[in-house]
Amino acid sequence: MAVGLANDLIGLLMFDPHNYRANEFLKDGTPVTIRSIHPNDSGGIVDAFNRLDKESIYRRFFRLKKELTATELQQLTHDDTGRVMALVVTTQTDENESLMGGGRFVLDTLDAPQTASLAFLTDVRFHGRGVASLILRHLIRIARRSGLLRFEADVLAENQPMLHVFRSCGLPMEQSRRGNVIQVTLSF
Repeated sequence: MAVGLANDLIGLLMFDPHNYRANEFLKDGTPVTIRSIHPNDSGGIVDAFNRLDKESIYRRFFRLKKELTATELQQLTHDDTGRVMALVVTTQTDENESLMGGGRFVLDTLDAPQTASLAFLTDVRFHGRGVASLILRHLIRIARRSGLLRFEADVLAENQPMLHVFRSCGLPMEQSRRGNVIQVTLSF
């Protein structure tokens, strides 16, 4: 028992979420890598954004937009604050790595220091293949190791696929509705 506890403590001390990397399979058997986002992922993010339809853009950003600004791209690919944990799912195609989707949590600071807000984006070519569910599983693992107690997310009521991801993640879920937005709380 003491050896197991010591190994857990060593693992926690050696855990570096910003160099996170794991190999997994999507629900259709596609081999993928889940890893921390890097600044050089900006091209893949822009490509994925440019393939989104209007509905997907609206569901993610709660408004229509034609492109990501340089500031948004910087925020998505850099964690200068130490408050963001962002993961991407990639697959190998020929000699290139293809970005399938990403997800992130951002730590709340003053109001709820053990709470983080969630956001996801999946390239339309990979919708329905379990990308967001896989990212969420890994974000939960990281959050637990980091001492967080809960995730929160605002989801448009019409975004049933994302609500299904949250309902299926295995965590207790509370939800409240404000107009057409559902606030989801997942507790660890």
